[in-house]
Amino acid sequence: MTEWWKRAIIYHIYPRSFMDASGDGIGDLQGIRQRLDYLQWLGIDAIWISPVYPSPMADFGYDVTDHCDIDPMFGSVADMDDLIAEAHRHSIKVILDFVPNHTSNEHPWFLESKSSRDNPKRDWYYWKDPKPDGSPPNNWLSRFDGKSAWKWDESTGQYYLHTFLEEQPDLNWRNPEVKEAMLDILRFWFRRGVDGFRVDVSYRVMKDAGFADNPVNPDWKPGMDPSFRVTEQNTKNTADIHLFNRWIRETADEFEDKVTIGEMNLSLPQLARHYGSPERPEFHLPFNFRLIFSAWEARNVGALITEFEATVPEHGWPNWVLSNHDQPRFATRAGREQARNGYLFLLTVRGTPTIYYGDELGMQSVPVPQDKVQDPWELLSPGLGLGRDPVRTPMRWDAGPNAGFCPAGIEPWLPVGDDASSLNVETAKADPASMLSMVKTLIRLRREHEVLISGSCTVLSSTGDVLQYRRGEPGSDSTMLVLLNFSPDEKSADLPADFHGSAEILLSTEMDGAHALRDSSVVLRPNEGLLLRRKR
Repeated sequence: MTEWWKRAIIYHIYPRSFMDASGDGIGDLQGIRQRLDYLQWLGIDAIWISPVYPSPMADFGYDVTDHCDIDPMFGSVADMDDLIAEAHRHSIKVILDFVPNHTSNEHPWFLESKSSRDNPKRDWYYWKDPKPDGSPPNNWLSRFDGKSAWKWDESTGQYYLHTFLEEQPDLNWRNPEVKEAMLDILRFWFRRGVDGFRVDVSYRVMKDAGFADNPVNPDWKPGMDPSFRVTEQNTKNTADIHLFNRWIRETADEFEDKVTIGEMNLSLPQLARHYGSPERPEFHLPFNFRLIFSAWEARNVGALITEFEATVPEHGWPNWVLSNHDQPRFATRAGREQARNGYLFLLTVRGTPTIYYGDELGMQSVPVPQDKVQDPWELLSPGLGLGRDPVRTPMRWDAGPNAGFCPAGIEPWLPVGDDASSLNVETAKADPASMLSMVKTLIRLRREHEVLISGSCTVLSSTGDVLQYRRGEPGSDSTMLVLLNFSPDEKSADLPADFHGSAEILLSTEMDGAHALRDSSVVLRPNEGLLLRRKR
């Protein structure tokens, strides 16, 4: 298994919040560079950096005005070159975000497109005439506020499509000129040494060519996300999205050792189709978000492992993620008591894991006062819990002012959180029983034991509150067991026959030497997880 991304541990950095080197309260590329030693110490193989391109920041970088430059807020192209080179010296790969669905409405392409109906770039975006009554062309809705996804342009007498903010007009990838211009952006960064791309909302790029209405969602109720009033049958995961996937993959394959990661919130059978086929491959890693949108319960997690193992094609490779920059942090969703079990799972299940910055500490979502809210999703749909600021708060480096994220006396762009003085890297590194120490130990064990990377993965039981799964084949000298107690109570679990009298605990999430290992069973403490191997 030679592909580096199959063995890698990916670390997701939200750049505004990782480390501020310039002293303006906002993270930047030099800040990331300053913290590469920490990432190498932890055992990270690749960093994925959310957008840092020039942007008016209507959606914090996902409204791009130039895909081949760096916003001065984060630094310069030279700073990115330096970061890539320094990361590679630390044996860390660099994955950038690619935003293909839309640009900023201040992008030169859109300004041309909007200038007149006969401008050569008019067809680079989706422009449509109104219905006879002057209303939008169809019932498609914006994901941000649930209002029409069509914005009227008085000067040219047509609507343009925006799946997200009106400041984010959608690109028309059916236009060959758009396709080539966007693929050239990938080539630009690949030539500068970037190792891969995470492709933003990849499954939304191709829309229904006939612009048919989306079906009304009969299950929608007031208080739900307003954009869910329709079912997005014609605006995401359409049949020809696989054309787009192949364009991305073919471009990456022009270069050596590159990885493509697609962002898509889909069921596992739907997700599996985005691997493509051996003859016509698509994404290396279509992101598996099931654990972000599913209950953290033994039976559910066990079922997801089994389903994913059954649906990933033979030429594909699984991946798992517990948190990201858009959804509540894992330690908030599952509870801080289960945070360690989550990371024992993430680092021992088969597939490439992605760690969201700060999760290795057990960071939770941070409440953000209304007068500090930055996220347009919260500002446009207040009170629905859609705001993403709480999961984007600054990384905690030490117990000092602003948790070491930015200089004392400078207000960070979002609050660091009341518990930053006790939950931070400096404090956790000094504690051999901290969650950070556990994560570092798990990463080391993963490297030392090949079975944790390439071995088969089989759920043995997920009844009650205990999940048990095996890595490797029964009876093998390298086989391992993972047991997770999802309960706040003590639980007993039977061991498989080949572990009777021969089990050895490699790691407890409690990070201590106490255990209740018997000849054919084990007693798990409340919320405890164990990694076991057979004695040799």
